[in-house]
Amino acid sequence: MGTVCNDTHGDFILRGFSDKPYLEKVLFGVILVFYCLTLAGNTIIIFVSLKDPKLQIPMYFFLSNLSLLDICFTSSCVPQMLVNFRSPKKTITYSGCATQLYIFLWLGATECVLLVVMAVDRYVAVCHPLRYVTVMHPKVCLQLAVLAWGSGLIQSLIQSTATLRLPFCSQRVVDNIVCEVPALIQLSSADTTYNEVQMSIASVILLVLPLAIILSSYGAIVKSVLKIKSPAGQKKAFGTCTSHLLVVSLFYGTVTVVYLQPKTHYAHEWGKFLTLFYTVITPTLNPLIYTLKNKEVKEAVIRLWWKTWISQR
Repeated sequence: MGTVCNDTHGDFILRGFSDKPYLEKVLFGVILVFYCLTLAGNTIIIFVSLKDPKLQIPMYFFLSNLSLLDICFTSSCVPQMLVNFRSPKKTITYSGCATQLYIFLWLGATECVLLVVMAVDRYVAVCHPLRYVTVMHPKVCLQLAVLAWGSGLIQSLIQSTATLRLPFCSQRVVDNIVCEVPALIQLSSADTTYNEVQMSIASVILLVLPLAIILSSYGAIVKSVLKIKSPAGQKKAFGTCTSHLLVVSLFYGTVTVVYLQPKTHYAHEWGKFLTLFYTVITPTLNPLIYTLKNKEVKEAVIRLWWKTWISQR
């Protein structure tokens, strides 16, 4: 006999760190600060990229997309996270959990594709500089951005829908800080083999394959940069590329553990901290990494600040 669920659309409880109330108090303050920095830093990058004529190139168009994505990504989960850290109930409605799941997975999958697009942009810029303007035409850049957002949306619609069809019955305590696919699959009382296979296939397509393309692109970039005779040229090329590689490492390093090995002891014990890292920490670090390691962005921020200060006098 199959398990009959009397309340399939009841509220979920996001357990989070409820067994460590002292940690929740600390995390509330830390996450609030990081969230504000995420909003401020990424907004500045978007604004500067739109306003400064010198940044009207493909690299900063994709960087603006990444910044917009990070703002939306953190906003899809952090407000609920902060509420739960301050509330003893830790509940989230079924519709709230479903909405968070769809948006969270959509934006996460989009970032996987967008980081590949950014790597390809750097590959063309460094390895084929004479063809860069032709290959990375504004129309092509727009199509690549639509591809990233669109493929992420399709992935979310498929996997989130399949996850939400699972019966949860009386087990409605999610051992995580957000409504995420691995946590919900573990929560279900039904056979989740299909969902696990689907998640594994999606992980290979959106994590392993993109990472292989990124590493291949940067392998070719390193070879081309080493051929540059000018030390200044090498430094500039490595500067823009290392920023992107650092962002890729932070994002893929944490997401891979959660989605490729969801049932390992390591993922179970540290899953919440890893989720916290790529939902809160990484989106905050992205604008700092690109700003601190990119001379053009720093100069654009200074120019914009100077113009604003002069206009107000």
